[in-house]
Amino acid sequence: MKLDDNFLWGGSIAAHQCEGAFQEGGKGIGIMDLVTVGAYGKPREIHQHMQENSRYPSHQGIDFYHRFKEDIALFAEMGFKALRISIDWSRIYPMGDEAEPNQEGLDFYTAVVDELLTYGIEPIVTLYHFEMPIHLVTKYGSWKNRKVVDFYLKFCETMFQALKGKVKYWVTFNEMNHIDPQTEASDIFTYIIAGLKYSEIEDKKQTLAVIGYNMTVASCLAVEVAHQVDPNNLVGCVFGIEPVYPVDCNPENVLRAFQQMDRDFYQIDAMCNGEFPKYKLQEYQVMGIDLTIDEADQAAFRNGKLDFIGMNYYASSVAEYEGAEDGASALFGGLQNPFLKTSKWGWTIDPIGLRYLLNYTYRKYGLPIIITENGLGAVDEIGQDGQIHDDYRIDYLKDHIIELKKAVEIDQVDCFGYLSWGPIDLVSATTGQMSKRYGFIHVDLDDEGKGTLDRKRKDSFNWYQQTINENAEKLV
Repeated sequence: MKLDDNFLWGGSIAAHQCEGAFQEGGKGIGIMDLVTVGAYGKPREIHQHMQENSRYPSHQGIDFYHRFKEDIALFAEMGFKALRISIDWSRIYPMGDEAEPNQEGLDFYTAVVDELLTYGIEPIVTLYHFEMPIHLVTKYGSWKNRKVVDFYLKFCETMFQALKGKVKYWVTFNEMNHIDPQTEASDIFTYIIAGLKYSEIEDKKQTLAVIGYNMTVASCLAVEVAHQVDPNNLVGCVFGIEPVYPVDCNPENVLRAFQQMDRDFYQIDAMCNGEFPKYKLQEYQVMGIDLTIDEADQAAFRNGKLDFIGMNYYASSVAEYEGAEDGASALFGGLQNPFLKTSKWGWTIDPIGLRYLLNYTYRKYGLPIIITENGLGAVDEIGQDGQIHDDYRIDYLKDHIIELKKAVEIDQVDCFGYLSWGPIDLVSATTGQMSKRYGFIHVDLDDEGKGTLDRKRKDSFNWYQQTINENAEKLV
């Protein structure tokens, strides 16, 4: 079994990290428009209002808003079969609760999709990728309030109607699974997902449970709406999940690793199995969390099952265990694996973990999977010859694609696409830096927002072009 001839090679980008033009086209203020640039060892600051002498990277992004035709032409040159984009909710409903959408926003995304279709590139549209009108946070309390679910569904239906017949693949949410009442969270993670700082949430466990539940229900309801608008729509949700390994074969540590890994799957269970998992409700009851599921929600879980699963994969971790010394923390918690190298930002590099995760997830749900993000954040340098020789990025991606091929060709996993993050340099969500680069295409912009914004092909550009052309059959 080989990769399908129609395998969706491509990349993923997000509006708040690339578009810029935050005050153009009728756009409102989104939650990420109030987050500053960070630095090594310095987290991003989250402000209630814009402050002078603060740099907010989303305001400029990489100016995709004005340069999308140039960028899409470069993606087409690489041979992209698909591009995953996101819709900034605040471009469509600037406040989030308006009666009518902003036509300029609809026109912009229609133009982007039309440009993709011109090149035969399949648009994959994410409806919520850390982009939410700040008004829905300040007035309604974000996803704590069920009214926000209604506003979200109205936004979704608006996009389903506007892009009907043009977009087939939809994604309801990106990585909402990082909110869980069982674990401590950082301010930046709860903020990018829900516009709320973890440190400022009073009843943390109850609030995080309600937010996670409401977003899960919203996803199921959006699936229903998408199928009603167009039965040809295929709807998935994207999850940031990782393998968690035990530190040794002590049964207690093996069990602890399973429990820590499985925490991230309860929302996938709810979206694929037709009901909110009973084990999670029982956990909540023990924790003193009150969560009521009415008949309408039960119907939503039954009727709003996903058509596919989107998987963002970057790293793996080792489960915490009794007696562990304070070790380096992994990406989403847990400990670093001493058998693995790490990136400059401390993320473990584990290609085999991708095969492991594909197998685990496919056997658990039996749904088609698409890798919606995978990539290496690194500091690139322009050589004396004026070129960027990013062999480290090529090696990273090649090793991961080889393991993906094993999952498909040896393990019989149904994986229908691979989208790198991000195919062009853009603003990092967690740090706000431009110096943390992922792309095949270099953007002349630094962490202070200085540069020409000119685009330049890296060595990895040609490598990915060849990989797509050969359908990854000659990777060694």
